[in-house]
Amino acid sequence: MNKEPEFDQVLIKLSGEALMGNQGFGITPEMIHYVALEIAKVCHLGVQVSIVVGGGNIFRGVAGSSAGMDRTSADNMGMLATVINSLALCDALEKCGVPTRVQSAIPMDRIAEPFIRRKAIRHLEKGRVVIFAAGTGNPYFTTDTAAVLRANEMRAQILFKATQVDGVYDKDPNVYTDAVRFDELSYMSVIEKQLHVMDMTAISLAMEQDLPLQVFDLHQEDNIFKAVTGQQLGTRIYNK
Repeated sequence: MNKEPEFDQVLIKLSGEALMGNQGFGITPEMIHYVALEIAKVCHLGVQVSIVVGGGNIFRGVAGSSAGMDRTSADNMGMLATVINSLALCDALEKCGVPTRVQSAIPMDRIAEPFIRRKAIRHLEKGRVVIFAAGTGNPYFTTDTAAVLRANEMRAQILFKATQVDGVYDKDPNVYTDAVRFDELSYMSVIEKQLHVMDMTAISLAMEQDLPLQVFDLHQEDNIFKAVTGQQLGTRIYNK
């Protein structure tokens, strides 16, 4: 296995659902420990790592809104859910020997640093992982959009979306047995085909800033390590 990193700095987007394991809700200690170990392998290569984690395992703003809740209130709750996940992941990483800081887009200085771009860059330069919590700090924006925004602000070379599926398909592989996985795509193809990789705001921002995106299965051991060392897995999306 190639052990030389292809990238010096990456941002990893984790879905909140990835932290709940098989229990269907909340955070499974075994799963968050597994995720921390997978990230630690990359940190030990000397790669600068920042992370955005969703909150869908605790509360999803869109779901709350569809149930009749005010969208702004629902999204604020969803952003607070990401803070809980970020603190849990920070604790797990620290227990793996990886120095970590949480920066929140919503000020809550008793438990997290405020998001300050220059300070975050300095943390990365010192070898610390930075977890960006609370999305963009604004309702109506997903954590996918927050991940693209922070990746651009940190000057990350690529955004890894470590998720529940092993790539991007032309249709839902859980429903259609003939679904075809793409090895690579252009951002324009994602928009034209209306593929559900990220919301269109995130896709458009990534395309505009020429930020490559790689989607792969978080649950396969060493996949984050393989992605950072340039091995082919999942789906790579970029401006062709």
